[in-house]
Amino acid sequence: MATRTFTAVLHREKDLYVAECPEVGTVSQGYTIEEAIANLKEATELYLEEFVSPEGTKPLVPTFEVAVHA
Repeated sequence: MATRTFTAVLHREKDLYVAECPEVGTVSQGYTIEEAIANLKEATELYLEEFVSPEGTKPLVPTFEVAVHA
């Protein structure tokens, strides 16, 4: 069995962390960062059992600054 490395992008929504895998499009959540990533890993594994995702390049996840007026 081969392994692949995917990206997890997390953000907080109230009392949950939401984790998203941009390469595949899977999303999950958890009360801790570790739980959110574990749930995302499980969701991604289940997704890949049904749908083959081609090997590709890593997604670009740039950051940018925005002026915020108080």
